[in-house]
Amino acid sequence: MPRIPDLHRELYSQEERLRQGGGEEGVARQRRLGRMTARERIAGLLDEGGGFFELALWSAYGMYPEWGEVPAAGVVGGIGWIDGRPCMVVANDATVKAGAMFPQSIKKVLRLQRIASQFRLPLVYLVDSSGVFLPLQDDVFPDEDDFGRIFRNNAVLSADGIPQFAAIMGNCVAGGAYLPVLCDTVVMTEGSHLYLAAPALVKAAIGQDVDPEELGGAAMHAAISGTADFREPDDPSCLRRLRSLFGLLPRLERGRLLPEESAAIAAGPAREPEGVYDLESSDGRSGYDVHDLLACVVDRDSAQEYKAEYGPTLVTMYARIGGRPVGIVANQKRRCTSGLGELQIGGVLYPDGVDKAARFVMDCNQSGLPIVFFQDVQGFMVGKAAERSGIIRAGAKLVNVVSNSVVPKITVIVGGSFGAGNYALCGKAYDPSLILAWPNARYAVMGPGQASETLLSLQVRAAEREGRTLDDAEVLRMREAIRAQYEAQSDIRYGAARGWVDAIIAPHETRRWLDMALRLIPAAPDPRPFRTGVLQV
Repeated sequence: MPRIPDLHRELYSQEERLRQGGGEEGVARQRRLGRMTARERIAGLLDEGGGFFELALWSAYGMYPEWGEVPAAGVVGGIGWIDGRPCMVVANDATVKAGAMFPQSIKKVLRLQRIASQFRLPLVYLVDSSGVFLPLQDDVFPDEDDFGRIFRNNAVLSADGIPQFAAIMGNCVAGGAYLPVLCDTVVMTEGSHLYLAAPALVKAAIGQDVDPEELGGAAMHAAISGTADFREPDDPSCLRRLRSLFGLLPRLERGRLLPEESAAIAAGPAREPEGVYDLESSDGRSGYDVHDLLACVVDRDSAQEYKAEYGPTLVTMYARIGGRPVGIVANQKRRCTSGLGELQIGGVLYPDGVDKAARFVMDCNQSGLPIVFFQDVQGFMVGKAAERSGIIRAGAKLVNVVSNSVVPKITVIVGGSFGAGNYALCGKAYDPSLILAWPNARYAVMGPGQASETLLSLQVRAAEREGRTLDDAEVLRMREAIRAQYEAQSDIRYGAARGWVDAIIAPHETRRWLDMALRLIPAAPDPRPFRTGVLQV
């Protein structure tokens, strides 16, 4: 077993509680209705031993204190395999608020759909939801990233040839009823209900008394409305049907490995993946050589560093992970010396390294290589010398090429992710196919120390303009309050709750996650040409 830091153990313990969903009471309700829980359904659907890479487990964490905890935003989602074929599974967790959709539930489903689209993964929706959480309806209804966008995506994914299966295994009411019907195949279990308005609303709207089964039960939709393609007696039968239907899909060609590439997989990395815990970076504060980190991830003897002697604060290299070729951009965390003999601070981006990385990203697009970004970055260098050397121009160049890249991009945040460093190294706003983070990762516009001093100076000046003098004790209280706020908001759990990262992963599993993601990339390259527009070179 690896030597796991206490911070990581605390987080993994919290994850286990999140996986319990609504707890015993919610599970008991599912049992009374003769239904499985979301996680039991997923386990019954996926290949035994095939693995399940759960995404967005921390969604909605601590975001709705007025309404109580909403573990995983009431939706379980991730990548798994059915009959040896990869897929994206999206399952409502009816043990959490009866599967009601909160604002963050919707954003989670939208992100899962986007990931499925980028990897061309078939989707399976296991539907068991009471619909929109009505007290927060103003945050879930009309905007471009609200509930209606899910259905728009259903239609677009279908038109793009990405298969979608929906299994109605409980409630599916109101606007949520459109999701399964916009999928390619609809399976429905006995005891489930699908309708735009529940009996009570029908009575209020048109004065009609109607039985739930007659209004929207499985028998009605299978025999009268024709909405259900298959009717199954219970959850196990429904899952068997889904597996059988999924097995009819053609196998999408994904990057095949040559014999010598398969041998590279068996060789493994230069250092054991658990070696990441020996790096001083585990606390996020100390320096380390990023080459040591990459040695725990890439295949042994596969690394070829690009412009190794130039711009040392950013490491760019060609390598293989699981036999598959990739380009890697990783910022250096230790102090290093530039070709001009200048000492450069670790974790800070300088113009020469940024310019090198921009050229490297362009080369990867020319060759069709996916790019993996590793972030442990404080931001760009500031000051008179940096400005005169063109730090803004270099940063804009890197942002430009990352924004316009057409090759798949995967980002791993292994420490700090601050300011424009987050942008330049492919943060969430730059469309990474997958964005992962270590438990010690920090995510903010600047570090808590910088933020507390910057904001404190502004508040002190404001007080002086008002003719007030702050004593030392009051200044100390203000500094600590600001720092505490930034500490809380830069915690990776805060960002994961809001969907800024797709998963918080154990550091020693970085190679496993990247190997999985690279295996999913379709063999056919993106047909779009790589263009950048105007570059400030």
